[in-house]
Amino acid sequence: MHVILLTVGDNVVDRYLDRGVFYPGGNTVNVAVHGRRCGVGTGYIGAVGTDFAGRTVLDALVAEGVDTSLLRVVEGANARADVRVVDGNRVFGHGDVGVSRVRLAPADFGAAAAATLVHTGECSMLEDQLAALAAASPRLSFDFSERPDDYIAEYAPLVDIAFRSLPSASVDDAVEEARRIHALGPRLVAVTMGAGGAVAAQGGQVFHAPAPATVVVDTLGAGDAFIARFLTGVIAAAPLPTLLVDATAYASASCAAYGAFGYETPAEGPTVTLNPIHKGVELS
Repeated sequence: MHVILLTVGDNVVDRYLDRGVFYPGGNTVNVAVHGRRCGVGTGYIGAVGTDFAGRTVLDALVAEGVDTSLLRVVEGANARADVRVVDGNRVFGHGDVGVSRVRLAPADFGAAAAATLVHTGECSMLEDQLAALAAASPRLSFDFSERPDDYIAEYAPLVDIAFRSLPSASVDDAVEEARRIHALGPRLVAVTMGAGGAVAAQGGQVFHAPAPATVVVDTLGAGDAFIARFLTGVIAAAPLPTLLVDATAYASASCAAYGAFGYETPAEGPTVTLNPIHKGVELS
């Protein structure tokens, strides 16, 4: 399979403490899975642990058809985050990065150069390698989520496509923020507003797409679903208003079920140890 959209960085298991289950996730894993579901070849570079949680993340990626040939399995515990759902909105508690911090190797930069678009984000702990990743990538997408302005000012000039989350913002505030980030260097900026939909800015154009009516069960991963659908629209050269509407609708639909993309797993799973020299599975 040719990797069109390559994601690099974080993975996690989201532990729903009140339900006694967890789900595989993490921004770059979620984008890889949803990108594959949206019809493009995707690959994921990151590190999973040798425990049951790491096995769960790896199995889900393989099941979804994501190329894992550059994934590392590292001795130790997988990254995890505690989650509670309050009135449909995910609320994060304690987390542990586990073995998920990675140092990129020449093969990783080669894969980035061969992809059409590369995505990473603020949870991936790649800030000190971001300039090198940007230099290797034909186009680099970055999720700034809800990071402060000084963080955005430092790293936005390195990326081509920037995503920002302002869950309670008005449309006017989101438009202002999109224009501000656009002025820092990214050629395309999208700002999501939760139930308010999303805006996108490119050149002198700014568009807004309202969120469709949705029965919300769990908002976890909705922003990542938006990013994946948005990026697949960019890859297909869809008109900006069209891909913005499609990405907003796709993200809204993702809120109808628990977890970022499914694979509910009992929190107390069997004892499983992965081989730490395993390098993943390349799918054809």
